[in-house]
Amino acid sequence: MGAAHSYIGEEAVAVGTCLALRDDDWITGNHRSHGHPIAKGGDVKRAMAELLGKRTGYCKGKGGSMHLADFSIGILGESGILGSAIPTAVGAALGSKLQGNDRVAVSFFGDGASNEGAFHESINLAAIWGLPVIFLCENNQYAVTSSFKKMVAAENISDRAASYAIPGVLVDGQDVLAMHEAVSHAVERARSGQGPSLIEGRTYRYYDHSLGMNRIVRASYRSDEEMEHWKQRDPIDIHKTLLLSQDIAPQAEIDQMEDEIKKQINDAVEFARESPYPDPSELFDDMFANPIPLE
Repeated sequence: MGAAHSYIGEEAVAVGTCLALRDDDWITGNHRSHGHPIAKGGDVKRAMAELLGKRTGYCKGKGGSMHLADFSIGILGESGILGSAIPTAVGAALGSKLQGNDRVAVSFFGDGASNEGAFHESINLAAIWGLPVIFLCENNQYAVTSSFKKMVAAENISDRAASYAIPGVLVDGQDVLAMHEAVSHAVERARSGQGPSLIEGRTYRYYDHSLGMNRIVRASYRSDEEMEHWKQRDPIDIHKTLLLSQDIAPQAEIDQMEDEIKKQINDAVEFARESPYPDPSELFDDMFANPIPLE
């Protein structure tokens, strides 16, 4: 199924964002969007099956790791083409406005996509029409091997919001509560008809652009010291420390939760491995999409 792009290190962005959304709110993602469907309430078994190209996956094994979708929980789809899912979220937001409902759309994209024309065209149109969409830039600081500091003239990607007269917010993407607060505010604005927002979650990917890439580049574009610095700010560890220090959850409860999650993942892997591949006779099935229900 080709390359897989690890989301490890960026979890707080997806979780903090999706916890601020309703089930019927829309999201779109990119090539690194395994975390978003899970945070939106997706089925881990179906997600893993899709990653392995199995018929029991979200897209019957035909989408692979970069193209998960589930309209029933608001996942419009993901795309491996840089920035291409951003206009899709704008279209969903336009649909919400035309239908007179208060559904909000969120588009997840990386720092590299913020240099694409689709990003600027989308954010400009959304600002002009006052659409209920949130542009969520997961700035993991590298587009493949190119540092955003060398590719973006502004100090922050969120600074670009000023050009479109919409709010732009820089958030610690390793802090799930900070992400939740920022997105909740943007969602409230969008639902009340005040238009779009641009949020930059400053985060970091632990692995290279895609798994297996380290065999080629050996992480020559970033230092061991830099990677270690960010791993010391692991989003899960940060939140775990908060839970313990504030007496919100004891260590035993956290350990139990981690054991349950590991079991879910192991069960999902076993489910995916045992699931069948799509039958060749199904090659031309699902070529045309059924209309998305308006209600």
